[in-house]
Amino acid sequence: MPVSLVTGANKGIGLETVRRLIGAGHRVFLAARDAERGGAAAEAVGARFVQLDVTSDDSVRRAADMIEQQEGHLDVLVNNAGITGPVRDIHDYDGDAMAEVLLTNVVGYVRVIHAFLPLLERAADPRIVNVSSGLGSFALAHDESRIESRAPSPLYAAGKSAINMLTVRYAQSLPAIRINAADPGMTATDLNGGHGHSVIDGTDAIIAFALAGPGTATGTYRDRDGDLPW
Repeated sequence: MPVSLVTGANKGIGLETVRRLIGAGHRVFLAARDAERGGAAAEAVGARFVQLDVTSDDSVRRAADMIEQQEGHLDVLVNNAGITGPVRDIHDYDGDAMAEVLLTNVVGYVRVIHAFLPLLERAADPRIVNVSSGLGSFALAHDESRIESRAPSPLYAAGKSAINMLTVRYAQSLPAIRINAADPGMTATDLNGGHGHSVIDGTDAIIAFALAGPGTATGTYRDRDGDLPW
């Protein structure tokens, strides 16, 4: 039974990812900052709860130690935890706002990858799925036919662009692990006020990467409809 970990998973895209991985026969650790909410969510879907705050080295290390003790390896890591950050008039952004977004959405991914890398490297077919966004695409930002070109979220978009580059470089540097970036698209969650398609649609690309067999793509960027331009 493959072992998976999904961060930021007590609701929305993360929780649906957990649910679908369990349905596919995985033993899944549902990670969340809040023990009460995370524990309740894990119980509801039949996952194992692990408390994990991606902004804390100690928290992430404790989570890695727990999974190492219980399983000894990790087959699939889904980096999903993230925040939208403030959405303001462009004149009102500041460095602190950018730092807050990067700390969770970029530094958090790197922190989690490195904490769990030894466990991933013990797996027969390890995979990392970085949840990104079409907002991180330079090409889509310049395509006026796409909603990504009109989204008022420069800080969030910049963070997702960083995730895309990290995905490419880590895939090149760690060829034994398949590492890909998945765009859920406009998905109806608390992050965007409930606008967009269902969480089932939003997790299609994530699940496709997580369940893909040996020898499939690494270093790629896709949504549910196919490859995206960087």
